[in-house]
Amino acid sequence: MRIAIINRDRCQPRKCSKECEYFCPPVRTGDETIVFVDNKPLITENLCVGCGICVRKCPFGAITITNLPEEMEDPVHRYGQNGFALYGLPVPIDGRVTGLLGPNGIGKSTAVSILSGILRPNLGRNATWDDVFARFSGSVLGDYLKKVADKGVRTSYKPQYVDRIPKSYSGQVRGLLEKTDERGVLSELVDNLSIDKLMDREISSLSGGELQRVAIAATAARDANFYFFDEISPYLDIYQRINVARILQNLARDKAVMVVEHDLALLDLLAENIHLIYGVPGAYGVITRPKGVRVGINQYLRGNLPEENVRFRDTAIRFEVHAPRIDKEIPTLIAYEAFAVQYSSFRLQAEPGIIRRGEVVGILGPNGIGKSTYIKVLAGVEKPTSGSFESRLKVSYKPQYLKADCDVTVQGLLRSSTNDFDSSFYQTEILRPMGLEPLMDQALTELSGGELQRVAITACLSRSADLYLLDEPSAHLDVEQRMLAAKVMRRFAESSEKTVLVVDHDIYLIDLLAERLMVFEGTPGAQGIAHTPLEMREGMNSFLKAINITFRRDEETKRPRVNKPESRLDRTQKEQGEYYYPVEEF
Repeated sequence: MRIAIINRDRCQPRKCSKECEYFCPPVRTGDETIVFVDNKPLITENLCVGCGICVRKCPFGAITITNLPEEMEDPVHRYGQNGFALYGLPVPIDGRVTGLLGPNGIGKSTAVSILSGILRPNLGRNATWDDVFARFSGSVLGDYLKKVADKGVRTSYKPQYVDRIPKSYSGQVRGLLEKTDERGVLSELVDNLSIDKLMDREISSLSGGELQRVAIAATAARDANFYFFDEISPYLDIYQRINVARILQNLARDKAVMVVEHDLALLDLLAENIHLIYGVPGAYGVITRPKGVRVGINQYLRGNLPEENVRFRDTAIRFEVHAPRIDKEIPTLIAYEAFAVQYSSFRLQAEPGIIRRGEVVGILGPNGIGKSTYIKVLAGVEKPTSGSFESRLKVSYKPQYLKADCDVTVQGLLRSSTNDFDSSFYQTEILRPMGLEPLMDQALTELSGGELQRVAITACLSRSADLYLLDEPSAHLDVEQRMLAAKVMRRFAESSEKTVLVVDHDIYLIDLLAERLMVFEGTPGAQGIAHTPLEMREGMNSFLKAINITFRRDEETKRPRVNKPESRLDRTQKEQGEYYYPVEEF
């Protein structure tokens, strides 16, 4: 079975010579495999021979021809001829948190629209509800869809991009939350999410992390049968993520809760079962049957689904068995004495430290603790109010919050950032792994949050500098994009002997990426302490002890896994003082 997808946004027939039609072998023999309707191409899939010539000849990369597994049924939903196709649906289960794990653009939003009753599944044709009931008869999903059709399911939905909320709602936080408090739990949610000081502020004045917590509170406060949270981790620190996980677990005691999440440590802690989604982003997505969390995450990392007899990735994502160690003396890039930065209501105190040439340093700590202030001092943007910090380093900085406020194209931005754009090294080591080749002719204002993040990371690494500072590079990236970005940053540091500092809250990303770790402690919004960079094991032990959780290595994939609180292994590791994996693993 073969499907053909045409990206209507990229397709620009007025700027090409209709190469897709001209070079198509069946068209040349007289078949109408590709025809133009209203100046846009349409591909008849049962006439397509799958040669891929139109894919290669299209100057805008707008065509995808994909072979599907032979046993694939008709899609649950398809967006018209040559449009995206979704196969399978997840099953909401009362009393459980169900996770959805898959790349961006793979159909998660379509699935939620169907489960919420916003979109009627068309089964790839103009199907009626009776056709849908016949397709899913005798299943839990069939019973659920009957309730959806009868308007018997109330849904509460938290969107992925919370930074768009101010465009659709104006007013104070209190007004928004009181309007959504249908269960009478607002005061409890406000307390658990620490948003009491935000209640009288305007929505438009909130930061990304503040908007995220307000959106979670508004979604959880509604009285619904089905709650859907599309990415709860962006802009939240590890402490806040754990609090949100507890809130959703309490919510799921008698409700169905479904979560899309790319922070695997959080998903492992939060969900009781997960559905994996594989396919080709923008072309088709296949949702698997529910799996246990450990089994599902491990299969996703391996890129192999034994039950479905499907391999969807050529290489497995692997984690190091041991925490990274420095095996040889590495030259010092910069050594600094203790310094402090004092604001009217916040003080950052930095211990003396050494940053080495060609290493990757991870930075962990709660929001509002001074990490961005520390980075600004390194970048020369801020000056210490006591102590001194002198540096002539050239610094390239990617901020936490990204804004696309100009119509320059991706290629235009990157060409202006580096003279090496056309070099084979730049193309193969940075551009291609970051997945930017299809985006070259798009304007920054047209990019999604994840696309803009990848462009920002690439632009940061493209500039000529001695020190590269990246603030939350994982935000809005899916699991595979995070792992590829980590690999690009690590290899960039090693091959160019440049130093990279990464602020992030994704433990998996830091575990893959960093050689040493800086831990920030203190009272958010009042006082922060930037400890000296430590070796990975020592730094992670310090950080995990502060949040009172322990990690172990998964026996199969060697990935970090959170121990259940008060489990035997959790208690044993705490007694040993080994929060970052049991000591026998080293």
